[in-house]
Amino acid sequence: MSNLNLKPLADRVVVEPLEAETKTASGIIIPDTAKEKPQRGVVMSAGPGTKDSPITVKVGDTVLYGKYSGTELKLDGKDYLIMRENDIMAIIT
Repeated sequence: MSNLNLKPLADRVVVEPLEAETKTASGIIIPDTAKEKPQRGVVMSAGPGTKDSPITVKVGDTVLYGKYSGTELKLDGKDYLIMRENDIMAIIT
């Protein structure tokens, strides 16, 4: 895991999106133009939460989020998303 020098505020988290699938279950290769936006990622940094609701995800969690959630951010040549914790739908265990 990289050392990310970005600390989000309040209930925001920084997520590094995982790569989109390149093959279907039957083995058909999906071209880059037909790939969907990834909806899974790894939490790289998390804010402290608010006084009413502390953050429940932690750094290193693999999460599932909405297709158009968050704001795209490019830092040190890598793509990240910064989003509110309530945009995260589930933690993948």
